[in-house]
Amino acid sequence: MVKRVLMVIAPEGFRDEEYQKPHDEFRKAGFEIVTASSVQGEAMGMLGGTAVAEETIDELHGTDFDAVVFIGGGGAKVFFDDADAHRIASEAAASGKVVAAICIAPAILANAGVLRGKKATSFNDQSIIGIMKSKGAVHTGADVERDGKIITSSGPAAAAKFGQEIVKALRMP
Repeated sequence: MVKRVLMVIAPEGFRDEEYQKPHDEFRKAGFEIVTASSVQGEAMGMLGGTAVAEETIDELHGTDFDAVVFIGGGGAKVFFDDADAHRIASEAAASGKVVAAICIAPAILANAGVLRGKKATSFNDQSIIGIMKSKGAVHTGADVERDGKIITSSGPAAAAKFGQEIVKALRMP
């Protein structure tokens, strides 16, 4: 059965390579990829790239995917306190799916309550690290951190490795 991956991006200001490099890894692995945001249509990356959000997150459920991946970049802050983003992350985590976030997006997972007691990493920003620690995450500062089915990454330089780790997690029985 083909694995389904949900990639959640901000409508503006997602980090281009944090979306594209994992997307390439998922495509190479033969996964079905659904890109979603708070609004449907073309989303603009920080570096000028674009991606099309086919779905809106208010209509999706974390249980409908094998992995839910939140992409970073400054725009990801729109999801820090977004009830739909939190619901999707919580549903996916509670049902044993892979839940992943890169750059500043691990703060979304922290605010959703899925990082409590988990080792995690993020972009090296004290406010992001503070959010994560305040919600019970054990911040490691690694490029990519995996704790069970939770995968987090530090940012653009680790984007390909992040995608590869998600593929590896999805291929495990």
